[in-house]
Amino acid sequence: MTTEQREERSLWDAVQDYLGTLRPEEKAGRQQELRVFAKWYGEAKQLKNLTAYDVESYAERIAQSAPDPSGRLTPLKEFFSHAKKEGWTTDNLATHIKIRKSGTKSSAKSAATRVKDEPIRLTAEGYTAKQQELEELKAQRSDIADALRLARADGDIRENSPLEAERRRQSFVEGRIRDLEAELKRSEVIQGEDVVTTKAGIGSIVTLWDMVGEVQIKYTLVNTNEANIRAQKISVQSPIGRALVDRGVGEIVEVQAPSGVIKYRLDAIEGLS
Repeated sequence: MTTEQREERSLWDAVQDYLGTLRPEEKAGRQQELRVFAKWYGEAKQLKNLTAYDVESYAERIAQSAPDPSGRLTPLKEFFSHAKKEGWTTDNLATHIKIRKSGTKSSAKSAATRVKDEPIRLTAEGYTAKQQELEELKAQRSDIADALRLARADGDIRENSPLEAERRRQSFVEGRIRDLEAELKRSEVIQGEDVVTTKAGIGSIVTLWDMVGEVQIKYTLVNTNEANIRAQKISVQSPIGRALVDRGVGEIVEVQAPSGVIKYRLDAIEGLS
């Protein structure tokens, strides 16, 4: 398979290829969860366009709503590890699936309760993207309803795997719709004039000099749920983001990476255009 073919493959094609590498007993335990995810994201969408935020959003929703998050998310984590190994993705999206231990669910709910009324600061682009995602998810409702009717008509519902997959898909989609509606309700759109250019923060466009690799890089600092490394948008909660917040031009920041400490010089801070 050529590099171009790898880049153009759809999510569902990649899932099918992955399932084809598994033994029958392994496939049975993974196919349903992967189909639920593919239905949610869009089976025909290209795998290369899947972002860390897409994966994190899905994983977080499952972690909050499913009685057995590990059982639901492990197949997805294994798929993304395989995709990276085969060169289907440039990033290992499996690292963005955090499977909490059983004792952490209540603490996660407490944390969510504490921040539920805090405003979410988004760029205009990020706000529009959330609106578009919401509309796309709402558009899936009729498709899900049709799929459920077909699945119910297909024999004994006690052993109806397609029916269970569609029920899970419906549960996730409706949960994500509620989350997005709540997020949009408390979102504040950052305007260019709102961004202070003397110190880095949400909405800042920062120019950095990598003092180890000796290369210039440019990022926009955004809220966690707007981060997209492919678009050079990094979260203020990421290692680099945390190091940059409240720093000024000319300052040196250090970021701990697997390969060691990386130093960056903050060369410029711009506001949104």
